[in-house]
Amino acid sequence: MSKFTSATILATVMLASAGAAGGLVGLALSYRNLPDVRSMKGYIPSETTHIYDIKGKVLASLHAEENREVMPLDQMSPHLKMAVLAIEDSNFYEHGGINPVGILRASLTNFQEGRTVQGASTLTMQLVKNLFLSPERALTRKLAEAVLAMRMEKLFQKDEILEMYLNQVYWGHNTYGVETAAQSYFNKSSSELTLAEASMMAGIIQAPAAYSPFVEKETAKKRQDVVLNRMVELGWVSAAEAQAARDQPLSFGQVTSFQQSRSPYVTNTVIKELRRRFGREALVRGGMRIQTTVDFDMQEAAEEVVRNSHRRVAYAADQMALVAVDPRTHFIKAVVGGVDSKKSEFNRATQAIRQPGSSFKPFVYYTAYASGKYTPSSVIDDKPVRYNDGTAKGYKPQNYDRTFGGPMSLRQALAQSRNIPAVTLGQKVGIENVIDVCRVLGIKSPIPPVISLPLGSVDLTPLEMASAYATFANNGWQSETTAIVQVTDSSGRLLLDNTPDPQLVLDPWAAASLNSTLTGVINGGTGKNASIGRQAAGKTGTTSSERDVWFVGYVPQLSAAVWIGNDDYSQMGGSATGGGFAAPVWRRFMLKALKDSPAEYFTSASKFQRPKK
Repeated sequence: MSKFTSATILATVMLASAGAAGGLVGLALSYRNLPDVRSMKGYIPSETTHIYDIKGKVLASLHAEENREVMPLDQMSPHLKMAVLAIEDSNFYEHGGINPVGILRASLTNFQEGRTVQGASTLTMQLVKNLFLSPERALTRKLAEAVLAMRMEKLFQKDEILEMYLNQVYWGHNTYGVETAAQSYFNKSSSELTLAEASMMAGIIQAPAAYSPFVEKETAKKRQDVVLNRMVELGWVSAAEAQAARDQPLSFGQVTSFQQSRSPYVTNTVIKELRRRFGREALVRGGMRIQTTVDFDMQEAAEEVVRNSHRRVAYAADQMALVAVDPRTHFIKAVVGGVDSKKSEFNRATQAIRQPGSSFKPFVYYTAYASGKYTPSSVIDDKPVRYNDGTAKGYKPQNYDRTFGGPMSLRQALAQSRNIPAVTLGQKVGIENVIDVCRVLGIKSPIPPVISLPLGSVDLTPLEMASAYATFANNGWQSETTAIVQVTDSSGRLLLDNTPDPQLVLDPWAAASLNSTLTGVINGGTGKNASIGRQAAGKTGTTSSERDVWFVGYVPQLSAAVWIGNDDYSQMGGSATGGGFAAPVWRRFMLKALKDSPAEYFTSASKFQRPKK
């Protein structure tokens, strides 16, 4: 190319650049319908929500398309800021939104190459394009970018624009913003990035799909070299520093977007609770920090117990659920909604409503004790009875073994899970009163006022059962059952605080009397397979159709419900009982969950005043 031709091109480009820069002020007047950049004041980008266990272990991250964690500019690595500016907009702090020098340099390079190899967009123009404009390649869009960039430069400080850009920019693999990208590519915070790591990340921005080291490491390495060379050219790093960065071995992380939860059933439970309070959009875009009540070690133990225990009963039942609640706080400590979350994420612990069978009977016995008319030693007759239910034959309850035991104490009747005494007692205390007790205990599922209700002819969830029993364990004190301790936004502002607020909702003497009665179920009754070598109370449950078997039990510091059955409601067979199937599962879980907890004992009923009749 002759000197004359080069000079002509240079003069033409400079004139065009100057004309474009000078004319943009007038052009702005014709772009009255462009977005108002003042809306960026107080702008908060979509940010990933993180879910933690009660000790701070990350369980899951929730986001929509944009996986992002916002990082303040002054906490980002200086290497990264220099590397990005070097390759994307080295005159960023000198221009006012558009860069005539950059336009000139890009025009000459593209003319010499005969194709577009270098862009002229400033970092500010890239930001407004990402925030406000469509990705189409057109002159009108580029002009709009320029107008908006100049408007933004008048409204914001340079550091504010750079911070917004670095938190907004796309780095590939559904990863947005410098912090999430650093965590993904190098498994570290953006504040800790070395020059080698920063230069490679800066090189990715132009074409993430092509330059990502997760796609092609050699290409990413060549792109890193381009960035380092530019930094040397600008005098921002020395040649020796650049060479040291090239020679530094890099340890890569992994794609962090759309990763599966460590405990899907926990995530399922938390999301369900939070959606009611905040809505889906806030949950996946609001950058919440959610501390759950779940203890991950206990959760792992519960999942292991369910997985291993199911193998022993798989010939009869295809599913199992377990949920544990701390009686002192009503915090959910573990929740397993099925045998394999990979095959089915339906959470049977919180969403499946199944008949509890005889594990419902404690609600009837508590109602009797709270009436002041009965004690665990009161006698009831286990004999044939018939109730008018509107049919010709009437309702005749039967015991599981089809026998009659005659007069016996309430303690003995519950320990042996006799059906006729439970139905008789229900009629004596009033079914509506039993339902009232269930409502006080937090059970929200529909409860029909039928004669057979004491035998569990109602559909409840395992969580409702574990939570209700937890109130018995705490002598009638109850907080709202929850899977969430607290929720904050990404800056630490408190959005939700579930600090326990215990209320006395039951009669303490009646609750303590029930606890004493239910210890007999484990010590020598139908739940002897649940014995854990310390004082514990609980109740078996087996439906007459053999479709559901249960064991719900507790110690003073932990309540847990185990359910076993088939999703299609098919029968499990005559050998399936709560004592034979579910009680051993409960025992295995409680031994693991309580291995580091000293034995505690229930408060004696003698410490409380008996209610008046």
